[in-house]
Amino acid sequence: MTPPANVSRRAVLGGALGLAAAGVLDACGSNKGTGAAASGGGSKVSLSQWYHQYGEKGTQEAAKKYAAEYTGASVQIQWIPGDYPAKLSSGLPSGNGPDAFESHLERSLVSSGQVVPLDDLIADVKDDFAEGDLAANSIDGKLYSIPMINDPQMLYYRKSLFEAKGIKPPETVDDFVSAAKELTGKTTKGLFAGNDANITGGGLYPAAIFSTGGRLLTDDHKVGFEPAKVAEVLVKLRKLSADKSLLLGAPTDWWDPSAINQNLAAMQWLGMWAVPGMSTALGEDEIGAFPFPAATGGKPAVISGGWSAFVSAKSKNIDAAKALTKWLWVDKADLQEDWCLSYGFHIPPRKSLAAKASKLQSGPAAESVSLNTQYGVPGNPNWTPAMDTALKDAVTRIIGKGADPEAELAGAVKKINTELDKIFG
Repeated sequence: MTPPANVSRRAVLGGALGLAAAGVLDACGSNKGTGAAASGGGSKVSLSQWYHQYGEKGTQEAAKKYAAEYTGASVQIQWIPGDYPAKLSSGLPSGNGPDAFESHLERSLVSSGQVVPLDDLIADVKDDFAEGDLAANSIDGKLYSIPMINDPQMLYYRKSLFEAKGIKPPETVDDFVSAAKELTGKTTKGLFAGNDANITGGGLYPAAIFSTGGRLLTDDHKVGFEPAKVAEVLVKLRKLSADKSLLLGAPTDWWDPSAINQNLAAMQWLGMWAVPGMSTALGEDEIGAFPFPAATGGKPAVISGGWSAFVSAKSKNIDAAKALTKWLWVDKADLQEDWCLSYGFHIPPRKSLAAKASKLQSGPAAESVSLNTQYGVPGNPNWTPAMDTALKDAVTRIIGKGADPEAELAGAVKKINTELDKIFG
């Protein structure tokens, strides 16, 4: 099972925070193994295509199958285990990296000249992608990557446990905290959001920030949230630990559905990738979903991460690499649906595919798709790892150490502004 969209926290957060969000996706999609190569086609041009190591059974074989079907070039598949971003960061600038690859867009990839624009590849189907997905894959008005899979994250819950307590899915942060306390019993905790949720907030970061109606950054590259509003939410989330509502010390972390499946928690922050596992263990009718509830004056939030396809500017065959990328991620709708739903469980980024995919038409899957459409917050490629560290460190001190929230967030904003000044002047 691979969560997104995420290596540090893979974007599980997948693109929601750029590479800063990539960690959980790797955590969920990292099996033991070694790199593997496969070739397809038989033309004069040879291309190298890189994937991180998905944990979903059949994905590597599918990538090889697609390569074999492509007749425009001989495609060598490299299946990269371990620290995929580190492998990319060393391979791309050296010229020894891939011709085509998957990743999450960051401004540094563009400013260092490592990737090429791909606007022409989707010109005929641009309207079939959500505006937010296109924005998350664009820098300064140019598209540098094409969405491959969407991996939304939200709160999933046990309907029977809610019904037994007469609780409805919370619509405010206050109701969310109260519900977690009310649902906590001798053997079941109210909420699982990660084994460090009492310290860092776990999977609830950065949804808690988005619930205020703010964003990490604005479109004109300024801090996109109001510290006072975020402080109010974080103080309320501290109560989850004080009330002993949090499941801690679970065998696996929040990206795995074992906790909710084993009745260890009534609610769990999870990615949609876990829906099949929950449905098998508990029954489709037992699982419900809701977004992170709205803060005062804010709106609900779903984290919308994923993976995207790129072409390296260092490729010796840029046009051929672009042709491969267009064939696989634009032209071949059947392969796109196969990639998203035949092995793991992801939303096809093309709106037309998501609308007709049979596996997404009912139950918690359909609910997840609807919530992502309404409340999904995609990544911002201008949000850097340094900015993310500044904000996450502040959140950790606020939730885990009881530090003054407004002072901590003011310090984080100062550091973020310093980074923004370096980039945009």
